[in-house]
Amino acid sequence: MPGTAAPQAFPFDDATLAASLDGGFTSHHVDVDGTRLHYVQGGSGEPLVLLGGWPQTWWQWRKVLPALAARYRVIAVDLRGMGGSAKPAAGYDKKTLARDVHALLGRLGIDSAHLVGHDIGAMVAYAYAANHPGATRKIALLDVSHPEESWARMTLLPQQGQRHKWWFAFNQVHGLPEQLLAGRFHLLLDWLFENATADPASVDAHAREVYARAYDAPEAVRAANDWYRAFTRDIADLATYAPVTAPILALGGEYSNYESLVAAVPALGTDTRVVRVDGSGHYLPEERPEVVVEELTRFLG
Repeated sequence: MPGTAAPQAFPFDDATLAASLDGGFTSHHVDVDGTRLHYVQGGSGEPLVLLGGWPQTWWQWRKVLPALAARYRVIAVDLRGMGGSAKPAAGYDKKTLARDVHALLGRLGIDSAHLVGHDIGAMVAYAYAANHPGATRKIALLDVSHPEESWARMTLLPQQGQRHKWWFAFNQVHGLPEQLLAGRFHLLLDWLFENATADPASVDAHAREVYARAYDAPEAVRAANDWYRAFTRDIADLATYAPVTAPILALGGEYSNYESLVAAVPALGTDTRVVRVDGSGHYLPEERPEVVVEELTRFLG
């Protein structure tokens, strides 16, 4: 009809997505440590770094960013290989990814920060605390801890009562995942969100499209899988770390990895606490954002 405005299309570029959030968020790129990182920044106060996981981008924090920005200077980072960051051929062990983040904060003039990581990002947050203790205030691990020796004994056959993490093996394969998933990554995303959430609707169609666009290219699939291919190196690195002294909060989904965190996290630090997030699967910031904000603000102060 004449005079009727066309419907607003959902944005997918990082700058527009960042600007759509309350808190004055802006999108940036910076060259550090031989690679190029993308990050989104907003708010003011003590620096708080958010590190996301597979197969998502910084956008997974969208539901918690405005509330956190009211208290902290929030920096949501795309790790090496993720979203708007570069996807070099090497450097996907968690110690190197932590060094990337440390270099980024140095470029921003930040001497120390709180770190919150989900999934792969949780592994990096712990590696950061282990390797850069003077630059670490507190860390929170969301539904995953650092790779450790028991991971090397995971079986290919599903165990009764346990989630079958088949993608740990699939992502180790060289070449084939890129061929199977290029242009079809939405199929994997839909399976994960249907099977690893308590409520699949918590990750809406627009968010799924943001993630699909980020991982549809073969080099994006390869880079993300390299996080998994580095697990053997990560396990060896963990054996060289002393328990960290920075306070650790671990949040585990009721229907996901809470019990695993109860078993693993106490050995990782000298001041640890594990909290169950009721009614949530793996994707805590999207499934139960209000609980994540409440627990983080109570923990960080």
